[in-house]
Order: sequence, then C-alpha cells, then structure tokens
Amino acid sequence: MKRGCGCTSGQSGRRWVLGTIDTPMGPVPRIATTRSWRDRVEHFRCRVSSLRDRYAVEPGLYAVGEPGPQSEVLVTANYKLSFDHLRRSVAGADAWVLVLDTRGVNVWCAAGKGTFGTEELARRIEAVALHRVVSHRRVIVPQLGAPGVSAHEVQRRTRFRVHFGPVRASDVPAYLARGLEATPEMRRVRFGVGARAALVPMELVPAAKVAVMYAAFVLLVACFGPRGFRAEDLWSTGMPLAGLGLVAVISGAVVTPLLLPFVPTRAFSVKGGAVGIALTAGYAALVPAIHGSGPMVAAFAWAFAPAASSYLALQFTGSTTFTGESGVRKELRYSLPVHVLAAAIAVALLAAHKVIAWRGA
Repeated sequence: MKRGCGCTSGQSGRRWVLGTIDTPMGPVPRIATTRSWRDRVEHFRCRVSSLRDRYAVEPGLYAVGEPGPQSEVLVTANYKLSFDHLRRSVAGADAWVLVLDTRGVNVWCAAGKGTFGTEELARRIEAVALHRVVSHRRVIVPQLGAPGVSAHEVQRRTRFRVHFGPVRASDVPAYLARGLEATPEMRRVRFGVGARAALVPMELVPAAKVAVMYAAFVLLVACFGPRGFRAEDLWSTGMPLAGLGLVAVISGAVVTPLLLPFVPTRAFSVKGGAVGIALTAGYAALVPAIHGSGPMVAAFAWAFAPAASSYLALQFTGSTTFTGESGVRKELRYSLPVHVLAAAIAVALLAAHKVIAWRGA
C-alpha cells in the first residue's frame, strides 16, 4: 500500500477537502480555496474563545488546483487561520501546500518558539518524500518564518533550496508571477489598526473573565462588614470599585493595542500603564465615589487600575510584530515584579479601608 503525503483519514469530513490527487507517494488531499460559512463561524470563535488553542489541521502535504511535478511548494503552519489565509490567497493557482507541525501556532509565533523551524521543515520534507512528488528542489517559506529557519541547513539536509516569500499570503500570487521575486512592498511588515483591532477580542475575552471575578470579589468585600450585608455599600463603594476592573480591561486590552504606535515608549507594560493612568483619571472624574470614599479607596484605585492595565497590555506582545522574544523576556523580568508589588499594595489598601470602616461602624 502506498503511503499518503497528506492526512486523508479524518479530513474527508472537512468541507475544505474536495477530494484527492494522485502522486507517486499516494493520494494527497485537494483543498478548497473559498471560505465556507463554517469557516467564518470558526474564525470568529477562534478570536473570542479557547478554540484557538486547538484550531489546527493535520500536518502534511496538500494540493491546490491541479499541481504537477513543476508546481511550487508553499510552506505554512498547521494553525488553521494561517492555513486558511494561504489557501484562499492562491485561488486559481496550481500549487502544493506543505503544512508543518507547529502545534497549532501561527507562523510568526511558531518561528520564535522554534516549532516553525529548520528541524521541522527538514523532517516534513523527508516525511512526505517531496523529492518524489516534485521534480524541482525548492520550497517557499513565509518571510515571517525566517527567524526559525536556517536555509543553508535545510538545503544541506534535504537538497531543497529555501526561498523566503512575501510577508502577506495575499501577495503570494504576485510573488509567483514575478518568478519568486519579492518587491520591497512585499517584504514590508505592517501591523495597522485593522490588524490590531482584529486581535483585540483574543485579549479582551480572557481579560473580561478575570474582570468578572475581580468585580465579584470587590463587591463582596465592600458589602460585608461587622453588621453583615449592607446594600448601601453596594452602590456607594462596591460598584465604583468594580468599575475599575472595566477601566483596566478597556485601557489595557482595547485602547492600548489600538493606539500602540502612538503611545510613547517601546515597552508594552509602560504603554499600558500610561493609558491606564489616563483612563483611571477620567473614571475618577466621572465617578466621585472613587475619591469621595476615603483616601484608601482612592489609593487603591490608583494602585490597581494602571497596574492591571499595564499587565494586560503586556499580554499583547505575543500578538504583535513590534517586539521579539528577547525583548519580551527582558520586559517580563522588570515588569512582573512591579505588577506583583502593585497587586499586593492594592490588596493592603483595600484591607485597610475595610478595617477603618469596621472601626467606625
């Protein structure tokens, strides 16, 4: 029995698999280049839920159109969104798509983590016996995967030459038409407001879940004292404190990503802290109870919200092209202790406020 180059078992139920194409190494799944309604729903779920943690396709070789021995080989990650962007971009072309096992991580992040790298690329070329499927000796790797791939090492091990393609999948057809020559514009990494806005839900949803737990905690703390539950404290202190969680989420997970290039400094934590200070000031001006409930409450607000915003903004580093792995590690070393200290101070201030309130009751 011939060994298949792709994974046909378990894939036939996927609407993006249209059948198979015969090769010297067996049948290869032929994939659709259009996006179905199910794809759209899954893409939405991927951005707002934990689906992204398991949104992957089987590594291996796939076919677009009617590729032959001279057709180009396009390399991508097995993160389904990356896979879908590529297959839609090459509609009308005849090409092979080699999917690496990046453990469901996109090309950019996987290159930094090493899963989209020299070892996996060489291993996958050999695993699908690519030399028996195509008559040439070249593969096209996304430019954003370059940090993880040593082209000369791949060529030494597999005799396949690595060509680094354009940054965006949408430029692949033009890159192929130009004979594998990229223009300066194709090499330019962009991360505009539209791209940043598309990633906001991925940071917003988990942050909102934590904000709900925070709100429940401060409401409980605010409303209970020596005399039991006090409903008036719910509105006078509890709700204003709970609102600080929303301020932190909006400033750190929404406003900072959207205004990323315009907020001074390179450090994401500092950017988030600065935006957090600005939004906390606005919130305190709109909600007099923040400063009117006593110095401890006011101090809590300023200790908690900007620090929480800073921490949430720091999480966005993994979604951007603004920094690299070494920069993120460096920032984590000096920012996380500050976040922990700010959290401890905030808890101490809230406890002091309750002690003062109980003594006065």
